[in-house]
Amino acid sequence: MTLNLSFNEFEGMVPTTGVFKNTTALSIVGNKKLCGGIPELKLSPCRNSNSKKGTLSRRHKFMIAFLSASVGLVLIVSLLIVNRLRKLKREPALPLASASVKKELLPRVSYESLQKATDGFSSENLIGAGSFGSVYKGILDQNENIVAVKVLYLHQPGALKSFMAECETLRNIRHRNLVKLLTACSSVDFQGNEFKALVYEFMPNGSLESWLHPVPNAGGDGMEDDLRILSLTQRANIAIDVACALEYLHHHCQKPIVHRDLKPSNILLDNDMTAHVSDFGLAKFLLEAMERSQTNQSSSAGLKGTVGYAAPEYGMGGMASTYGDIYSYGILLLEMFTGKRPTDETFKDGLDLHNFVKTALPERILEVLDPLFVAGGGGEEEEIANEGGCILVETKKDLLQNSLTEILKIGVACSLEQPRERMKLGDVIKELQLVRGLLLGSDMTQR
Repeated sequence: MTLNLSFNEFEGMVPTTGVFKNTTALSIVGNKKLCGGIPELKLSPCRNSNSKKGTLSRRHKFMIAFLSASVGLVLIVSLLIVNRLRKLKREPALPLASASVKKELLPRVSYESLQKATDGFSSENLIGAGSFGSVYKGILDQNENIVAVKVLYLHQPGALKSFMAECETLRNIRHRNLVKLLTACSSVDFQGNEFKALVYEFMPNGSLESWLHPVPNAGGDGMEDDLRILSLTQRANIAIDVACALEYLHHHCQKPIVHRDLKPSNILLDNDMTAHVSDFGLAKFLLEAMERSQTNQSSSAGLKGTVGYAAPEYGMGGMASTYGDIYSYGILLLEMFTGKRPTDETFKDGLDLHNFVKTALPERILEVLDPLFVAGGGGEEEEIANEGGCILVETKKDLLQNSLTEILKIGVACSLEQPRERMKLGDVIKELQLVRGLLLGSDMTQR
């Protein structure tokens, strides 16, 4: 260790213990009153008659204390830095925005708490099921917050990958038209089996699927449990909500996200009938998907999504893209206003939902519309009847028919075969808002 004491006007005997003992180089230039102790001062013995041998001057004592404290402080700081570096090496770095998201999430929940919240995952609380898991209604905490618990089928190939994809996607995004992930559970059940679940904000009005295609009740009498009909305006609102969610995913996230499985069962409705896009088990970060595709072409092979809603290029091995989501959206829009699924049994011999609507526009639109609209269902018939006057009724019918024609045209434009010819989401939103404004009797474009 090098010790430089030059030009400090120190005085007295220089010690040979402590920090001075390990000194390999020492400079004492400019300190004329230093004496003895070290070889460099052997010709300058201490002659202070007022001091006994070994006694140090007050200035000398200060020098030693100062040097000792300084060296000690350096050692302490060095140890703290080394310890911190070791800690950082052991702990994995958190993803961007995860710290802020963690504040919003509930504490990580246990299997026991979810089992209790759903009454043992009872069939009475089952509200939905998909390829990778079942969804249960539950009451999670002391505040009696109602949640939706998605339990993964871990025996199903791809389920774990779906779980990871959904966690990775939803922890970094927030939008009023996306389902909100509250927390997750990665644990074991009472038998020691691996258990994974996702906990979402509960949507009391269920899925869009349940509104478009109500299921007959369990009694077998052919009657529907709850005859729920979406009005034309409600459907327009939902269509705009879903388009806004996709536009956010594609263009306003830190990393563009492709959903890849847009369909009515993945559109959930809250108390106000606001739509929330859910189920991100097949979602992909666009840039990462492109990089993998460039390094391994086979990685993009296989169907991405659900038959009838998946873009045709996916069936030919095309990589995930925003164009694929737009195609699925177009099919969803056509289904919402024709009442027909893309897999309807009437579609055969090359006929599909896209061509079924396209060939009917605009003159034969009544042949493809949902029968509820043709009959004035969903609240429109009563509205027209109450207006009174033949001219007003005909005007109202013309407005409704023209509005429906424009909406179906958007659905057709979004579901074109060639990806780059499909309508842009920004234009979709503007056109749908214009139609909704006309339906509401003004140029209003916001809900």
